Amino acid sequence: MRSATRLRLLPIGAACAALTLALTGPQASAANTGATQPHNRPHAISHSSTAATSSSAGGIRANAEPGPPGDPDGGLDDPSAADQEYFAERSAPGVVAPGAYGAAWVKAQLLPHVGPDWKEVTTKPYNADDPRYRDYDSNSSGGAGNVTGRITGLAADGSGHVYAGAANGGVWRSSTGGGNWTQISEGLPAQSTGDLELDPAGRLWYATGEANTASDTFTGAGVFVLANPAWGQFSVFNRVGGKELESTSIRKIRFIGDTVYAATTRGLYSHSLTNLWGPWKLEYAPNPDFLPGGSQATDPHAPYKNIVNDITADASGKLIAAIGWRSGDTYNGFYTKTNGAWTKITGSLGDLPVDPTHIGAVTFTHSVDGSVFYAINQDPTQISNPKSSLGGVYSSTTGAFGPWKLVADSTSLEASGSAETGATYNPGVQSWYNQFLQVDPADPKHVYLGLEEVYESHDAGATWNTVGPYWNFTYDCWNIDPTKQTGDCSPTTHSDQHAVAIGSANGKPFVVVGNDGGVYKRPVAGKLDAGGHAADWQSLNDGTIRTLQYYSVGIGADPSGKGVAVSGGLQDNGQSILRGNDTVMGSNFGGDGGQTLVDAKNGCNIAEEYTNLNIWVTNDCGQNVSTDPSTSTEYNVAPNDGLNGTARFIAPFSADIKNPDNWVAGGQHVAVQSKGYAIRDTSDWTDVYDFGAGNYASAVAESGGKIYAAWCGAGCNIVGFTRGIAVGNADGTGWHQLNLPADGSVLPNRYLSNIAIDPNDSNHVFVTVSGFSRLWTEGPGAGVGHVYESRDGGATWKDISANIPDIPADSVVITDHGGLAVSTDLGVFYRGAHDRNWSVLGQHLPTNATLQLKQGPDGYLYAATHGRGIWKLRLP
Repeated sequence: MRSATRLRLLPIGAACAALTLALTGPQASAANTGATQPHNRPHAISHSSTAATSSSAGGIRANAEPGPPGDPDGGLDDPSAADQEYFAERSAPGVVAPGAYGAAWVKAQLLPHVGPDWKEVTTKPYNADDPRYRDYDSNSSGGAGNVTGRITGLAADGSGHVYAGAANGGVWRSSTGGGNWTQISEGLPAQSTGDLELDPAGRLWYATGEANTASDTFTGAGVFVLANPAWGQFSVFNRVGGKELESTSIRKIRFIGDTVYAATTRGLYSHSLTNLWGPWKLEYAPNPDFLPGGSQATDPHAPYKNIVNDITADASGKLIAAIGWRSGDTYNGFYTKTNGAWTKITGSLGDLPVDPTHIGAVTFTHSVDGSVFYAINQDPTQISNPKSSLGGVYSSTTGAFGPWKLVADSTSLEASGSAETGATYNPGVQSWYNQFLQVDPADPKHVYLGLEEVYESHDAGATWNTVGPYWNFTYDCWNIDPTKQTGDCSPTTHSDQHAVAIGSANGKPFVVVGNDGGVYKRPVAGKLDAGGHAADWQSLNDGTIRTLQYYSVGIGADPSGKGVAVSGGLQDNGQSILRGNDTVMGSNFGGDGGQTLVDAKNGCNIAEEYTNLNIWVTNDCGQNVSTDPSTSTEYNVAPNDGLNGTARFIAPFSADIKNPDNWVAGGQHVAVQSKGYAIRDTSDWTDVYDFGAGNYASAVAESGGKIYAAWCGAGCNIVGFTRGIAVGNADGTGWHQLNLPADGSVLPNRYLSNIAIDPNDSNHVFVTVSGFSRLWTEGPGAGVGHVYESRDGGATWKDISANIPDIPADSVVITDHGGLAVSTDLGVFYRGAHDRNWSVLGQHLPTNATLQLKQGPDGYLYAATHGRGIWKLRLP
């Protein structure tokens, strides 16, 4: 149900004037980070992966068998593969220097616009429990209700205002205690949320740059403060300090005395809370040589050498900071400031470890009166443990320096209550990604804990209730019957918790939590059902907060004759479908959604990638109610690489543009099948080309049986990075590698993200290139451009990037009028059929990553954004 994929933190920043603040590009977490093992749908079918080790300390990807029906995870949560995934393509073949994204953002502001306004498509609520879609392989009836994209920051006041910060969708405000949301940060270049906090004066602090180390996170443009958040809008003039926090990620903002501290991926910073002018001060960086400008700044491990997770202080104001990389490093530990110098704590903190080996991602909180402190610690030595990476949850009644007492670990949380009331998931298995803590302002012993699920304790951690279960499938109360909605179970939250806040409306306190499915709320004095779970969760994802993180989009005529059916694959929210007459979007596939292929003539013929080329197909939009796999109307039709896991996390597949029944898919092999949406089995695929072990397809395209398949190797970024394009025929003949030297003299030596073939000439082809140009990329042969054209089947290539900003390019479409549309991490650009230069396509498309473009049968161009849903535009 979730994919908390991790990435490498990319030190790409901006050097821009105040009005052109720079947000950095997508960042990845560390040397062993990666896309986690994709998680099984409730009625388990095996999803295994091949063994693959990381480039440094961390986990090993291993084969895994599924658990019983309803088991939320039949595989391992593996942190070792992100270097091969989402972020690697943006940094290959090396390290990206600061300033890259900012320079591109500035250039984009200067380009002209062409075409009409973009229209938002996904404006309806997205109901993960839609009773129309209860096939065996759907997550519908799990209990999460309406969902949206990942929420990574929350704040709430005493007047019913709630503020929600999305992973890559900006800040949203509700004035009604949740719901009826309004976007309030569209004036900023950064829409990635690290933290969101209200200070004692009631000002809203927006720390940009998500630090959850997921593979699809983005860095930020610093910290912004809104003096009147109840009615105001953020602007570039609200930034605190200068450029010091550009191109980094901020995990926590903490107010201690008259100082505000920022725990960032590049050290601990401080600023006056009373005077917001002047730069941020670098308080402490454990390894300053690895910071930008340092002697080791270009070391591949530099992004992971100065990570600060959180900071707190005791009653006297003495500081304690949790510092370190989640996968382990010698600098990991707890630090304090003594006589103006920061030193690592080596003396006992009680049960809280001081051994760097066992200190990872940490979150602090404390009661309003300071009588109780709480902490979560993730243990790096357990990061690949399929049960949990949680070191423990701790409390201290003697201040921030303890002694701390262990009050919960994975075993005790899972065993809390009876087997029926206990956790449905391995608590803390992704504690490097999922963490929050919040104390009830009115009760020091009343605390909320967020891991994969939401836990609540009324006795300072002595006992816990799983108030927000992972889902309801494992409980006796569950029933798939649509007339019972979630059966007799109480609604729950979506999984994977990141943010929490307590506010009140009309004198009634409430708690809100943010997770991979959006925002959920319940009273602080909440009720429990007979199973010990919260009986009163309310989804606040009413369709007005639209932060869905799409990887893909597909469009086909609705069989009902009412417009089109629009589908798309989402981070941790499965596959959405919006039909012509719908009042809500439904979810017809569970888990993560990857690539999508939809029959243009019948939008209910859908092929959806779970992850890693594990393809499923349906011919009825997935509208089926069944707990029996033999009556499922969704069919697992993965090629061999999809079953073996020898494919990228979001792997490419597409249909022949002249014969849509012929499909091509890419993992280690190029595979083809000719049954279209009538395919029913893995055996219907034929492998026609082998890239070789460790080399995986990054893009595929086919026209009239001729196939172009781009690939990358050597982890798709690490030392020895390789890439290429193979060309051949669907019948297995004529396969050969194009001559693409590693020096970048023909095509840049960077990740090749997409291919488009001219339908009138299969030798006329375009390719998009991710990453940044040689100006910013330290790796050899990085090259310059982002869009290339060949008219001779790839024998020679011409750079047609012209004035397109130097930004990772993601998708290219040849329009019906012969123009080109290219989507990037900064928006969509267009070049007319007879033009040489590029313009920004349309107006009002959110400035975030647009990962895929598709033309629909209705004449619109559709854009799948990773953080603001799906949009469409009538092409010029």
